[in-house]
Amino acid sequence: MASKTGAIWAIDLGNNSLKALQLSVASGVVEVIGFDTIQHSKILTSNELQEGEKDELIALSLRQLVSRNDMETDEIIISVPSQNSFARFVNLPPVEKKKIPEIVSFEATQQIPFDINNVQWDWQMMGETESGENRVGIFAIKNDEINSLLEYFNGEGIQVNYVQMAPMALYNYVSYDCIDILEKSNNNGIIIIDIGAENTDLVVCTNSTVWQRSIPMGGNAFTKAIAEAFKLHFEKAEKLKRTAPMSKYARQIYQAMKPVFTDLASEVQRSLNFYSRSYPDTKFCKVMAFGGGTKMRGLLKYLQQTLQVTVEKPDAFKRLALSPDISAAKFHENVNDFSIVYGLALQGLGLAEIESNLLPSTISRSIAWAKKTKYFVAAAFLILLVSLMSFGRTLYDKMSYNSQENVRSNIKNIIAEARDSGSKLTREKNKSSESATQIENAKAPFRHRDIIPLVTEAILSQLPNPTNNPQQKELYNAFDEGNIRAVKAIPREEREQLFVTSLDIQYADDIAFASFEGAEFQTGGQRRGPSRKQKKPTLTDLLQKKFGGKAKFGLQTTKKGGGGGEKIEGETIKPGFVITLAGYTPYKNPIKLIDPVGVDNPEEWGFITRLMNLEEKYPFQLYKRDNKNHFQYKIEPVDIAKEMPAGIGETKSREIISRDGSKYQENVIMDPMTEEIISAVSAVDEDGREKLNAMGNPITEENDYWFTINLKFVWQNDSKPSAQEKSDSEAM
Repeated sequence: MASKTGAIWAIDLGNNSLKALQLSVASGVVEVIGFDTIQHSKILTSNELQEGEKDELIALSLRQLVSRNDMETDEIIISVPSQNSFARFVNLPPVEKKKIPEIVSFEATQQIPFDINNVQWDWQMMGETESGENRVGIFAIKNDEINSLLEYFNGEGIQVNYVQMAPMALYNYVSYDCIDILEKSNNNGIIIIDIGAENTDLVVCTNSTVWQRSIPMGGNAFTKAIAEAFKLHFEKAEKLKRTAPMSKYARQIYQAMKPVFTDLASEVQRSLNFYSRSYPDTKFCKVMAFGGGTKMRGLLKYLQQTLQVTVEKPDAFKRLALSPDISAAKFHENVNDFSIVYGLALQGLGLAEIESNLLPSTISRSIAWAKKTKYFVAAAFLILLVSLMSFGRTLYDKMSYNSQENVRSNIKNIIAEARDSGSKLTREKNKSSESATQIENAKAPFRHRDIIPLVTEAILSQLPNPTNNPQQKELYNAFDEGNIRAVKAIPREEREQLFVTSLDIQYADDIAFASFEGAEFQTGGQRRGPSRKQKKPTLTDLLQKKFGGKAKFGLQTTKKGGGGGEKIEGETIKPGFVITLAGYTPYKNPIKLIDPVGVDNPEEWGFITRLMNLEEKYPFQLYKRDNKNHFQYKIEPVDIAKEMPAGIGETKSREIISRDGSKYQENVIMDPMTEEIISAVSAVDEDGREKLNAMGNPITEENDYWFTINLKFVWQNDSKPSAQEKSDSEAM
């Protein structure tokens, strides 16, 4: 977006003062043609303000701004503070551009922590990541907050055209004025610290990304510290803070403020540590400090010592020219307060990276309609003229139409009789075929209706249970009864259990050529599954009750040369089932439960060993156990950071104390029943601190193991599903 008049007024309504900047652009040069700074008679966040006094102070400052400057013809852009707004940057999968707005709308509903109907929000494309994903910024503010702010401007006759978040305005300023630093390397980062009265905005700017955080600590925190130390009212403490360098009590004043110095520097350092973990390649070039809080002597030096990065307090803008009518000396006195309005004005001129607008859509539309009034008047005149001409033509056509009424009536009667005769003929022809189809449809669902439950029963009955593994009968009974205490009485790594999270059963005319679809996988919470989409009905009550897993069934059409394997000459066609199951186990030796080697005693059989001996009870036979094209399995530790089957446990977070004493959240996977950690995690001591090895590196502990098994059953039955039965199965 860009100002239609070629000039823009940017206004930042702060707690201590109102800052305004008027810019224009000509021949590619951005020029200051007006500015103003109006100090409020009292700090707007003071606890000593009477009811309604804040509104009066804001109205008085805006009134002074309007009276001292000509603002009638130029467009207006204002800022909203970071603590009253919301910004989130998300990566979207590569999709067609026309589908991006729909995906962003869904993401906004998920990301914005308020009712989407109670906020004004906007979004903007931020470019593509190295992996080809679309990076999008989502910005929002509550309707109550923006409407309350706009009431101040409307009350003084100021028509606002654009609304932007203060941190995004700071990014627009840096991305334009410091482009020489950012373009040297995509990893160069500039830190902006804007210390306001109540909050401090921390913004990290790179050539392609922006990250911001609002720290709930500002200049008022220093004032309150002085007020508490010297037992003063807020206004007197504020005055003492501003005159501290010249006061005979300077030492006592700075001693009272020292804890606030430390807290602010610690919050900034903690935020930057978090950013560095997310963007480890970013190199901080310098810190640029703005806001009234930077006027406090010693604060910037303290921040520089804490952050170990050069801290600057800019006294000029590199790419901003001054009009000859502007006092350069007076302007440079206020440069440190103009960073936000500079970024706002750049957006209004169409020179900013971020151009989102949080102005309510109803106001935006009313402004647009107001600009088009003259066009509407002309259009209304043309519509009236065309309407009169159309009315005359209608009268003429009506007269012609009425004169042919008898002809139209005869035609309608003939058409109706022809359609009725055709319908009767069609119904008579279809009666015989409809009856036959109804009979076949009624019989088809009952053929082989019990085979899928039987396959499921055959598989699940071979899992560890009181019959197969009587040594842990108490564990299985406790688990069935939901007795968590009894379950946890047995160490997790000693529990001989297999939990199935997904089961895929596909019928194949000839399993020699049938291929495996594979289990559905996920990495870091993102699911990835087989490419072929199928409907997934509920498996059986047994699977849902016992294991909480998911299952799907279907039919594969097998052809010669398929992915299953090579047909041996003379081998008969073998109908059967292609099965993929996935899950996890807490047992320390998963091979023992799944596929023990060299076991002859049935009491020591594993899951796969029992599947090899199904023929005595079930009409199924495990197909080619020793051929990797027809049988395969995989076992790996459960790790949230790596690819693993979907549906394992519940993702939660826990707090870890790192080596430098800072805290961070670690995502882990928990057992949904016992709430035990089942994923690989950082080893910690009794105090929650991460353990280190002899090299000083964090130690990782492995817990449960996940597994996937691909196998095939030969169905020892002469009959096969008919074409109609296949159709019915797919419809299920």
